[in-house]
Amino acid sequence: MSRRIITPSSSPPAPPTPSTFSPHHPSRRRPRNNPVLPTPSELLALSIYPILLVFGALFAVLNPTVRNAPYDFASQAHDQSSALSPSYFARKNNLFNVLFVKRGWGWISLAFVVFIFTHPAVATTKQRARAGIRWGMVTLWWVFVTQWFFGPAIIDRGFRWTGGKCEEKISLVNAAMDGMATPHGGRVVGQEVRVKDVFSAAACKAAGGKWSGGHDISGHVFLLVLGSVFLLQEVGWVVSRWAKWHEREERTVVMPDGAVKGATVEVDKREEEYREERRTTVGEALGRGGQFAGAVVVVSGWMLLMTAIYFHTWFEKLTGLLVAMAGLYVTYILPRWVPALRGIVGLPGI
Repeated sequence: MSRRIITPSSSPPAPPTPSTFSPHHPSRRRPRNNPVLPTPSELLALSIYPILLVFGALFAVLNPTVRNAPYDFASQAHDQSSALSPSYFARKNNLFNVLFVKRGWGWISLAFVVFIFTHPAVATTKQRARAGIRWGMVTLWWVFVTQWFFGPAIIDRGFRWTGGKCEEKISLVNAAMDGMATPHGGRVVGQEVRVKDVFSAAACKAAGGKWSGGHDISGHVFLLVLGSVFLLQEVGWVVSRWAKWHEREERTVVMPDGAVKGATVEVDKREEEYREERRTTVGEALGRGGQFAGAVVVVSGWMLLMTAIYFHTWFEKLTGLLVAMAGLYVTYILPRWVPALRGIVGLPGI
């Protein structure tokens, strides 16, 4: 009786069948995002801002009401009288500007605090502490650009460096600077100080003059972009990871040994146990804090569009956008490829 010997087949293995194929199979994984650049979703969100500015600039040129309205290049605004102003939103005393934009960083900060202390996905002391550090970094950039930078703010310094000076009512201001009585009954000491040497827009306005001649970075554009993107980062990544909306798009980070990995490698495993409970609707995922932050972002976007249409030149709005993006890059993108910085500030949602 002869035995049949079965030898292993040398034919190649069969491809995976639909029943065994997984969307997370290595052959189907998407290439990792570059850690020094925003992710595709971030780029999509950021693209909204230049689109709003370009649309506003084109609307101002093509709309005859706006194009023909009197415009003062010294104040970078249209005539403020109700009869000559092209729109309610072109007047600086409109309620949105007075109650929201003028107090913009307060609204941004309030929305941030409400979110991190009410949303269940930001539940640990470490998460809140790191979020607070990121808020501090962005707030410091806001202070440096608009309020104080070891003296005059960056906006005021930039205006002076590009040839700007305080003009109008020069004789009145110079007389006040020489020690004569001011319109308010006070006196200004220092005969060597002249109106052209006033270093900030606030001091110029207080002295009775106006900024003129230099490049005036749009503070409105800077504030509205900086604040709204800050909220989008802090709320967006937390909510999207908690609700598993973007499992196929992951931020990448550079590890101390130089390896590039997905940011979730640094997630606390105990946190992942909590994340087993999911929310499916947008309202549930955002929570009250996220909804409040979303409302602040929407109003910021609307006022950015109004600024794009009625205030400043296109180049001043562009520099406002770029200066805001510089601070946001340092806070949210730089830590992804600088492990030492990431160890201090962390990443939203991680």
